[in-house]
Amino acid sequence: MTSLSGKAAIVTGGGTGVGKAISLRLAREGCAVLINYSRSKDESEETAKEVRGLGVKCVAYQADVADDNACRAMVAAAEKEFGRVDFLVNSAGTTKFIAADDLEAVTDDVWLRLYQVNVLGPFHCIRAVKEPMLRAGGGAIVNVSSVAARTANGSSIAYCCTKAALDNLTVSMARTLAPQIRVNGVAPGLISSRWVAQNLGQAAWEKTLKTFEEKTPLGRVCSPDDVAAAIMSFVTGSQLITGQTIVVDGGMIISAGATMRR
Repeated sequence: MTSLSGKAAIVTGGGTGVGKAISLRLAREGCAVLINYSRSKDESEETAKEVRGLGVKCVAYQADVADDNACRAMVAAAEKEFGRVDFLVNSAGTTKFIAADDLEAVTDDVWLRLYQVNVLGPFHCIRAVKEPMLRAGGGAIVNVSSVAARTANGSSIAYCCTKAALDNLTVSMARTLAPQIRVNGVAPGLISSRWVAQNLGQAAWEKTLKTFEEKTPLGRVCSPDDVAAAIMSFVTGSQLITGQTIVVDGGMIISAGATMRR
């Protein structure tokens, strides 16, 4: 019997990237998975098929995490399908690529959408899973943040701010939901993914990747599976860790700090 046999998880943004990687890792440990998606229906259905191929229950469920009612309905569907909810991974997120000095482009609409998905979305899902998790005897929640929360350097000013707010939410929820429910976070650095390449353009992406690999102490950027491994450490690891957000970036942050000191 695998370590999470009989357990069930909800993974927002679970059909692609980090969400897909953690959905598959959970499934390999025997955990049933509800894969949430907003627009990536085809990819999510394909991921759900892969998960079911590992011998566990899985459903793909469409819901915009910015919509509280949709999140509550999603959690209710998971509890009905699986009989319980033990884990929540808030992997869904969005951004807008805007140069840091282009302040006029950071419109109110950009701010609102990013906060609705990146901050309100995780809150909606956490609030919705509280009672089902308590009924299951407790659980674990992991929020996917970003090193941008600490460096204030990322795809846009608004994105950095939303991830900093998410880190704060992680601490607040860890305090609020203890001791039955643990809440932690994972903050990836640059992730090698199709989504980033599509937004930057192939040439710009290859240049960015080369630069980061040269400057990062461990010599490579994150893969979705690297991030998923860190998420799993909070799910299956120590039961005495809560309110923490760990950085998974190959040492990028400490390298930036060394550059600043010079």
